[in-house]
Amino acid sequence: MTASVCTGALRVEVFDWKIPFDHTIVPSFESTEYLVALLSLEISFLISGLLFVPVVRIRVWDYAATVTFVHMCMCCIVTGKFPLMWQWWVEIGSGFLLMLSFGMTLAYFATKRQPREFPVDV
Repeated sequence: MTASVCTGALRVEVFDWKIPFDHTIVPSFESTEYLVALLSLEISFLISGLLFVPVVRIRVWDYAATVTFVHMCMCCIVTGKFPLMWQWWVEIGSGFLLMLSFGMTLAYFATKRQPREFPVDV
C-alpha cells in the first residue's frame, strides 16, 4: 500500500507491483522509481514495527527479524536473483532497525507500569 501511495506522491506514471520486492533497481536519487522503492520500504517497515505492538507486546524484535527475513525471501522469489548490491542491504538493515527501534520503544511505553507506592510508617 505504501508503494502505491509513494508512486502517486512522486508522480510516477506506471505502477509496478514488483516495486516493494525489486532489488535490481539501480540506486540513484535522481531515479523516481528508486525513491519510490526506498521510501515505501522504509515507511512500511516503520509502520509494521508500530502495528506489531498491540499483537505481540514486547516480542517485537522476533517479529521484526521474521518479517525482514520473509521480505528478503520474497525479493529473491520475485526477481529470481539473490540481492548483491550493498545499497539494498543497507536499506534492509536500516528498515529492520527502524522497525525494531520504533516498535520496541512503543512496546516499552505501552507496557510500562506505574511505580508502587509504599505505605509510610507513622
